[in-house]
Amino acid sequence: MKGIFLAGLAVALGIAAGVGVAQISLPGSAPLPPRPKPKPAPATQKTPAPKTPTAKAATPGVTAQQDKQIEAAIRAKLSKSKIGKDGFTVRVQGGVAFWDGATSVVQHKGSATRMAKSAGAQTVVNNIKVTDAAKQKAAENLDQGRRRAQVKRSDPRTQQ
Repeated sequence: MKGIFLAGLAVALGIAAGVGVAQISLPGSAPLPPRPKPKPAPATQKTPAPKTPTAKAATPGVTAQQDKQIEAAIRAKLSKSKIGKDGFTVRVQGGVAFWDGATSVVQHKGSATRMAKSAGAQTVVNNIKVTDAAKQKAAENLDQGRRRAQVKRSDPRTQQ
């Protein structure tokens, strides 16, 4: 009875599953056949995660012909937009668009980045400088306070 209890306990605890403990046999019974050893998992080779393209390295798979097409598309969009008057220069190399120039409107810098992305550039390096006058004007707009649509309900209304 004691042997059956121990065998049942060993099975319940998973000890007799070949996890480093000898198999238990009951007195007067035939020994259990050996369990097959589990096969080791196949070795897998870790592959490094793909690196994101940077401005220093050209994006793989982009040809010089594709660069020309992307640059032509950017120039076409630039000639049709308001930011074309700012005189920005753009070049594309390896799928990366490089912007240079200066602007007196803060929003034009972001517009240039979006324009290059929508024309097919995979990465954009925006070296457009915003003038101090434009930065000052943006700061003054922030100092004026909230617009009417942004006024909290608990704030008193101003007379106009």
